[in-house]
Amino acid sequence: MALIKSISGIRGTIGGRTGDNLTPIDIVRFASAYGAWLKKKHKSVKVVIGRDARPSGEMVSTLITATLRGLGIHVVDLGLSTTPTVEIAVPLEKAQGGIIVTASHNPVQWNALKLLNEKGEFLSAQDGEEVLYLASSEDIEFAPVTKLGKYEQNDTYLQKHIDMVLALPLVNAEAIRSKNYSVIVDAVNSTGGLAIPLLLKQMGVSVKELYCEPTGQFPHNPEPLPEHLGEISREISKGKFDLGIVVDPDVDRLALLCEDGTPFGEEYTLVAVADYVLANRRKKLGNTVSNLSSTRALRDITEKAGGQYFAAAVGEVNVVQAMKEHKAIIGGEGNGGVIYPELHYGRDALVGVALILSHMATSNLSASRLRARYPRYFISKNKIELTAGLNVDAVLDAIREKYKKQPINTIDGVKIEFDKEWVHLRKSNTEPIIRIYAESDLEAKADHLARKIIMDIKEIVSAKAEA
Repeated sequence: MALIKSISGIRGTIGGRTGDNLTPIDIVRFASAYGAWLKKKHKSVKVVIGRDARPSGEMVSTLITATLRGLGIHVVDLGLSTTPTVEIAVPLEKAQGGIIVTASHNPVQWNALKLLNEKGEFLSAQDGEEVLYLASSEDIEFAPVTKLGKYEQNDTYLQKHIDMVLALPLVNAEAIRSKNYSVIVDAVNSTGGLAIPLLLKQMGVSVKELYCEPTGQFPHNPEPLPEHLGEISREISKGKFDLGIVVDPDVDRLALLCEDGTPFGEEYTLVAVADYVLANRRKKLGNTVSNLSSTRALRDITEKAGGQYFAAAVGEVNVVQAMKEHKAIIGGEGNGGVIYPELHYGRDALVGVALILSHMATSNLSASRLRARYPRYFISKNKIELTAGLNVDAVLDAIREKYKKQPINTIDGVKIEFDKEWVHLRKSNTEPIIRIYAESDLEAKADHLARKIIMDIKEIVSAKAEA
């Protein structure tokens, strides 16, 4: 597996040759580039670092810390932490940047460096390109021995994060406590096992912990999709639980299960939280944002509440930018990523948990009854592999021309609207693949729409081959 470099950092599997997988040499090179980039922007530099629980995390974190100190940078090490906790810590520490050592939902052999700016947000495209350029140029000057960077450990930020969540006006801990909720948590043996139960207990919730030991040994595929949640679903069906909570290894994605063990739906985490925030907003504006591949249900509930919905290109940095532009009060991604700007501009499972329980408690609805309130849509996720060397952009242009009478959005691939159905086509940056997501009110209709577009693509490719 090749080392994957992007504007948000690098990721790969641990081991192998330099440049193929994520090796110590790669880690030092990119940490050096990031540190050098920060030093060009700031007179003095402090960087916050935190990691999820995967086995390679300590090794990767130690290499990064030593490299940054070698550049004369002050490092604040949170140790085992979550992505949103590091994001919050950066501005609180008045740091100039942050690094999260996590491969998010990727399997245990993966790890990554996620890079943050002084706001605790992911780097812009331009900033990321500058870091990548420095990494390739290797024109980096290290500090003399008399000016090596300081190092400090700080394990207080998980509690600070929780305190900030509980202080939010829309988090109704009193109402939650009055319900005596019983919740089961699957944290795939990563740092969500530290953060989520602690938050729940401080809201008076009874917690059963399933895989909450931060050993980094994932008991199942760590991406919180329904097909990976069989064990927690069976546990819920055996006991009396009001909700099931599942997070990915770095705790920026939140999946929910209803009291009967059925999935709430990863697309509907954001929808339910947004519904609660829109209903209780203090400002006149009630705008929302999600990416182009997320469910239409967010648009439906936003417009019903008198707000405006805006779509962003896929990627957290793009969603955040659109939220700022349109003054959105809630936003995120349909993969269970909730961004609540009153706390910070980053996907955050902790604030998602607190807001969803506040919603349930104040509405006096069970999770299943709450889910039943929302429009029911289905997303069909597909991909088509194309011949190497084929001009994928030309194929997408031909699809756009074929459906030019329909509303089309081209900020990220091609998204075509068909009344209350849509299809979104995006090309892969690393392979000759087009990913095809289609949504409709019935699963069979979504699958049919996706197959129709796939047939269109095959006809276009065949015609180009014969030309």
